[in-house]
Amino acid sequence: MTTNANADEPPPQKSQPQSEPQPRPRRRAPAGAAVLREDVTDAIRAAVFEELAAVGYARMSIEGIARRAGVGKTAVYRRWRSKLHLVLDIVSALAVQGLPAPDTGSLEGDLRLLYEVTSRALRHPVASQIIPDLQAEAARNAEIAEALQKALREGQDGVATGIVTAAERRGELREGLDHDLALDLISGPLYWRSVVIRSPKLPKGYLGSLARATAGALRAL
Repeated sequence: MTTNANADEPPPQKSQPQSEPQPRPRRRAPAGAAVLREDVTDAIRAAVFEELAAVGYARMSIEGIARRAGVGKTAVYRRWRSKLHLVLDIVSALAVQGLPAPDTGSLEGDLRLLYEVTSRALRHPVASQIIPDLQAEAARNAEIAEALQKALREGQDGVATGIVTAAERRGELREGLDHDLALDLISGPLYWRSVVIRSPKLPKGYLGSLARATAGALRAL
């Protein structure tokens, strides 16, 4: 008496007469979160920035975001379960995007270009409203504080480290200097003037003078 080589295999079936091959059923398009449209997601993200600038985080609502984006509330809730998670996601994404790394061939030139780009970003009407509001909210919400710190610090950190490292290779700065202190020197002054005291207009030649002064400070480290 013989036994099957594999006990989990089903017994052999009797051969059936061959029939015409049947057409395969068409697959239904996936439903739910699997078919989130990118254009809708982009519209919601843009609406969040506009709503934050217009009414602030405390008064911002999913209804207002949906209305501004031209979608239903369900479209927002399918992507984020609350306005907190929506804002955290968008703020955290800023850290990933970062800033373009300058490559002018000199420390002062790199700093000047960085300051020009950063100044435009910080003084944008939307950003100038959103950042102070989120800073105030961060004092009451640890999750927002963590996300905001990550976005602001990491967005500048990679670029500043690149500037310092390139200057070290060129011999403009000594190797092994304190990169955290260098980041504070590079980012602090412009952030202070543009975001904290919210100076309405930078003095003529300010960015060039700041680049020269920062380069001198970095050389002293």
